[in-house]
Amino acid sequence: MRWLLALLAPFALLACSSEPRPADPALWRVDGPGGKRAWLFGTIHAAKQPLAWQTPTVRQALEQSDTIMVEVANLAEEAEVSATFARLAKSEGQPPLSRRVDSDERQALAMLLGKSGYRDSDFAAMDTWAAALILARAGASEEDARNGVDRAVIAEAGERPVVELEGAARQLGLFDALPEAEQRDLLGAVVLEASRSDADLAESWRTGDMEAIEKETRRGLLADPELREILFTGRNRAWTGKVTAAMKSGQTPFVAVGAAHMAGPQGLPAMLAARGYTVTRAE
Repeated sequence: MRWLLALLAPFALLACSSEPRPADPALWRVDGPGGKRAWLFGTIHAAKQPLAWQTPTVRQALEQSDTIMVEVANLAEEAEVSATFARLAKSEGQPPLSRRVDSDERQALAMLLGKSGYRDSDFAAMDTWAAALILARAGASEEDARNGVDRAVIAEAGERPVVELEGAARQLGLFDALPEAEQRDLLGAVVLEASRSDADLAESWRTGDMEAIEKETRRGLLADPELREILFTGRNRAWTGKVTAAMKSGQTPFVAVGAAHMAGPQGLPAMLAARGYTVTRAE
């Protein structure tokens, strides 16, 4: 899955698969005043095969938590999410996609459209951001999304409340609110990243290599300052506020979001540490 999708909860049904691959993903313990605690768990939203993500440490953290916090809680409500996407994405009189990217990106766009089975004119009734998301997902199978760890975390919630940090409407609304120039930057980034392999992301997540993940979040669309603020830094800042509010209210949340959101000085662990919390990478 491309790095754009590492930032977004994909919308597909949870399914069971066999032969899970061992993993040792990154987990942090957050300690606050009065013994208050939270856990931060970096997920991967899609994978080529099932992943055995429940290490003993992760399992213990889950058992100690009384609330599950995720980006989008209703991942299984496919029809509802699809309706939200269709409503926000609808637009009239848009030019062909080839006129919404720079001239030096048009050949790469044509190749991506050909691989994806779309025509240049197929997005005339769709906002540029929505076309970008569709093309970003074009190379991913439903099975990849079904192997997403965030879905598995939600399935483990049991009777505990599952709290949305964002929700599908809010998440998609971030894109819908982008100025057209930024939407076209997003489309251009998707086109340029289409030829890159996703294997490095999956392997970095599986081994908990946050240095590699942080390095990758400095490339592509997140190298654009405006897109980075909207899609990464600003969202992390908002989520940090929700996590601290939950802790102050006496909850012990298990926060499961895309691992990219945990990376670097603008990631959730760093933002919580900047607010005075003690954040420790769990072994």
